[in-house]
Amino acid sequence: MQCFLQPGVKLGTCNTPKPSFFDFEGKQKWEAWKALGDTSPHQAMQEYIAAVKKLDPSWNPQTTEKRGKENKTGFGGPVISSLYQEEEIIREEDKNIFDYCRENNIDYVTKAIQSKKVDVNVTDEEGRALLHWACDRGHKELVSVLLQNGADVNIQDGEGQTALHYAATCEFFDIVELLLQSGADPRLRDQEGCLPEEVTDSKAITSALQQHSSSQP
Repeated sequence: MQCFLQPGVKLGTCNTPKPSFFDFEGKQKWEAWKALGDTSPHQAMQEYIAAVKKLDPSWNPQTTEKRGKENKTGFGGPVISSLYQEEEIIREEDKNIFDYCRENNIDYVTKAIQSKKVDVNVTDEEGRALLHWACDRGHKELVSVLLQNGADVNIQDGEGQTALHYAATCEFFDIVELLLQSGADPRLRDQEGCLPEEVTDSKAITSALQQHSSSQP
């Protein structure tokens, strides 16, 4: 899931999706920009720079803007800071099942699982399952395929986070609904004691999770 932060001087109000679950620095910068609301472009730019420098004192807006001019975004202008860094490009022969999952290569993942070459609940070195990655990237169709092929909807990663934690923090409401319909338990806490409803800024998602929790026996 790519998310690029446009400078306030260009677009003003934050209008890009929330960054990937794993992009911790990016999420902080995105939240700082979003918090500026509808301030004027100039004021937003100044306040954004101040906020980001608090998070990263070494950050240089001139350096990132120069780099942005070399890499245009789909919006047609240079970026100030890329919120999401693509994984290093991997040669086809070096890819593993998680790479194909991140790429949303549904055909490859489905065939690998159904041929028993890959366990649908296989985890990476951080304990993240394919379902975690699909939820993080917003690949709803792939999430559905994984669930249909026996993915554990409540599997927890190395930090105790479920797929619901990932979908909630990335604010994919439709995936949250799909997980709940598939038996995901919103009452499971991660190792820090956080419920899925506590890791999102989306009121709609929080409400859906709370309602589902209250309906559980």
